[in-house]
Amino acid sequence: MSVGKPQQVRATVASTLAFTVCFAVWTIFSIIGIQIKKQLGLSETEFGLLVGTPILTGSLIRLVLGVWTDQIGGRVVFLWVMLSAAIATWLLTYAQSYQMFLVAALGVGIAGGSFAVGIAYVSKFFDTRSQGTALGVFGAGNVGAALTKFVAPFVMVAYGWQTVAQVWAAAIAITGVLFYLCTEDDPSLKARRATGTKPQSFLQQMEPLKHLQVWRFSLYYFFVFGAFVALALWLPRYLTGAYGMDIKEAGMVAAMYSIPASLFRIVGGWLSDKYGARTIMYWTFIVSAICTLILSYPPADFVVRGIHGPISFHLSTGVGGFIAIAFVLGFFMSLGKAAVYKHIPVYYPQHVGSVGGVVGMIGGLGGFLLPITFGMLNDVTGIWQSCFMLLFVIVTVSLLWMHFSILRMERRVVPQLKDLPQDLPELVSESPMTLTEWQPEDKDFWENKGRKIAQRNLWISIPNLLLA
Repeated sequence: MSVGKPQQVRATVASTLAFTVCFAVWTIFSIIGIQIKKQLGLSETEFGLLVGTPILTGSLIRLVLGVWTDQIGGRVVFLWVMLSAAIATWLLTYAQSYQMFLVAALGVGIAGGSFAVGIAYVSKFFDTRSQGTALGVFGAGNVGAALTKFVAPFVMVAYGWQTVAQVWAAAIAITGVLFYLCTEDDPSLKARRATGTKPQSFLQQMEPLKHLQVWRFSLYYFFVFGAFVALALWLPRYLTGAYGMDIKEAGMVAAMYSIPASLFRIVGGWLSDKYGARTIMYWTFIVSAICTLILSYPPADFVVRGIHGPISFHLSTGVGGFIAIAFVLGFFMSLGKAAVYKHIPVYYPQHVGSVGGVVGMIGGLGGFLLPITFGMLNDVTGIWQSCFMLLFVIVTVSLLWMHFSILRMERRVVPQLKDLPQDLPELVSESPMTLTEWQPEDKDFWENKGRKIAQRNLWISIPNLLLA
């Protein structure tokens, strides 16, 4: 069934706006949680658990919501997700104890499941050549985290955290109704209804999850999305503790981190369509590893025994340097988020809901587990920078797994590279530096090509041997 440009634009814009509001509600505890922490006298670990609990719900339900979206359509699933989250957010104001706050936070987290719904819904309006850009635009709804950090601190200071929860609840309920009224069912759902075809069963939808590749994509998303959510939640606490900022200043800085980390996801989708998702993932992991390595170094004083006596010096990352590096990290995380989801509709076009759901679930679990772990690391080590030490380990493992998986894949398929579809993100065209033919005994081959290759390698090897 053909899809016109107006339908594509309407589906993308409406889904992006709805996801923006959902993300603002999903991260509401990053601001109101600080006042609740003071009100209840919570420890760092308890605070991390409270902030991360909505992320847990929004992560775990993504798989089921993705499957339901493939089966009954994104419009109705999106509506019920937003109305359910609105009710839970309003009821949050009636909580009195820490346990009640945790239960209410589980309900608030339903808003985070909207990501799996939107990915499955929007992707069905586009072909593989433009899905990366479309999903990048939708994913820019992450900017909802910045919306919460910009507005919520001022509302909370003026009227209290209860008012923040009530306003956010009303906003997501109204947005859900408007989304349903302004959109239409996706093309695949319409085609099934026209032909009377039954949707795939839950077990059929789960079939791709037996592939290790799906779980490798999930680890990528654990870092590029999970760490983004974790930092979006944790930065206000980090800045108030490590640099002594007040909550309004910290909220503004955290919001400014969230904006580029969200909006540049559109650029990541476009770059993935143009240059391939694999290239974007390499840049994401390499730059992120450098950034987290720098940020993981705690302030330290050194004394060197010099020729003329002791020489002392101090190493630390100032607040300006921290913000700049965090912005670079957020930018490349944003590119990586789009690149990961460029893979899914290409490799698993009939299972975008289930595969996208499980990848989003693992990524969302990163947003849940990492803030808790950050708090525990603070309690155990007493070092604020310990959170970035953990992120450095995660991104390094992800980079190495991706690199060696691609090398193994290329060794297996190099002879057939020219015959493979070029829209596969991980299988790009043959590199001019890749040697795919070597016949030195063939006189014609040697004279036309082999001699040049051998001489080039010889002259490159001589200085390497000298240095060795």
